[in-house]
Amino acid sequence: MTSRDDLPPFELGFPGELRDRLVAAVLSGAKTTTTALLKAYEAEGEPLPRPGERAVLVDSGEQPLAVVELTDVRVLRLAEVDLRHALDEGEGFASLAEWRSAHERFWHGEPSRTALGEPAFTVDDDTLVVAERFRVL
Repeated sequence: MTSRDDLPPFELGFPGELRDRLVAAVLSGAKTTTTALLKAYEAEGEPLPRPGERAVLVDSGEQPLAVVELTDVRVLRLAEVDLRHALDEGEGFASLAEWRSAHERFWHGEPSRTALGEPAFTVDDDTLVVAERFRVL
């Protein structure tokens, strides 16, 4: 059996207030989905996650908090993200427009652009995203 120490980290956002808020939402059960840029996986040379994979949810201090298991992973255009996915992100979004606006602010922010190596990076309807659904074990 794989031990917690052998699992990769499940990191939400960047360390700081946002990550800690997202982690709290996962631990409360409010957050069961997340969305990442396909381009971020490519920039980091990381393989796409697959359903059934497990990872350790970590906080801003890289402290392990819980094991999560991916139950669904979809690559789709940003315009194809559905309301159920947006609501299940557990951040209080009431509409797709609110969800998209918050994600655009994050992806257009300096930390995201730096991680991608593209200072002027922007998203549009055709930007490919990785929509993940997970559960806490």
